Amino acid sequence: MNVKIVFFGTPSFAAQILQYLLEKGVSVAAIVSQPDRAQGRHLQTSMPAVKQKALEINPEIPVLQPQKASDPQFLLGLETYHADLFVVVAYGQILSQKLLQIPPLGCINVHASLLPKYRGAAPIQRCLMNGDTESGVCIQQMVYALDAGDVIEEAKIPIPPEMTFGELEHQLCNLSKPLLLSVLKKYEHGCPTARPQDSSQITVAPKIKPEETQINWNQNAARIHNRIRALSPRPGAWCWIGNTERRRLKILRAKWLEQKGSPGALIAFEKDQCIVSALDGSLQLLEVQIEGKKVMSAAEWIRGCQTPPSF
Repeated sequence: MNVKIVFFGTPSFAAQILQYLLEKGVSVAAIVSQPDRAQGRHLQTSMPAVKQKALEINPEIPVLQPQKASDPQFLLGLETYHADLFVVVAYGQILSQKLLQIPPLGCINVHASLLPKYRGAAPIQRCLMNGDTESGVCIQQMVYALDAGDVIEEAKIPIPPEMTFGELEHQLCNLSKPLLLSVLKKYEHGCPTARPQDSSQITVAPKIKPEETQINWNQNAARIHNRIRALSPRPGAWCWIGNTERRRLKILRAKWLEQKGSPGALIAFEKDQCIVSALDGSLQLLEVQIEGKKVMSAAEWIRGCQTPPSF
């Protein structure tokens, strides 16, 4: 492929797409990722997934990690790679107008929603929270406004009612790979045509706030169920449990039931059944994680409990 790109990306979603492009022979002049960060309980320095993948596949490709991608010295350095196009996949920083103007063919972005729906940082989680039955990915031309560029290509998939964030993210990543490659091939002949977004259909998908992860049993069962799957496996929807000592219980998978009771009441806690009542129905917990413990099935958790917990 004779289009030379600079690839911007940070998490595993972007790393998998980068690997696919390199395996397909796309010319990557440089890779831009977020700086290494201190992570985990022991605050060990960890490199982003994109950097790990780049070093694993082709350590000769320069990996750039600016604190701010808008830094003038960084922009001058970017120009020296003489890339035709910048490709951005979940990079994690707002790109300045000056940066967007560097490559002659412009910049394109892989966005995990059907634009103009769910512009923002958490499109996959938000569509699951809202109980959507369809999602997809768009390849858009980048402009200096949040996910507002014209759409070059899109692809759609259905969302089964039990699908979690992790499962949908995986499918959307796989959907993105051939779609992006197809768009890059179009750039061999110049800038492809693109459709403007319908401004009357815009919805936003802001970053998930910590307070949104706590379960409120006074809400509708369907709403709680969608929150659980939207936050699984990370960061995880959680509630307090305990009698004398309160601990956090993450619920990573659950089944929505029509059984009713008082919100937060434990309807069943035996064998493989843990059922908790919500406002207008109930939820059977299927996969959980107690604070400080590993992820386990509800059946494993029940076997290890001496007395039923309070919710």
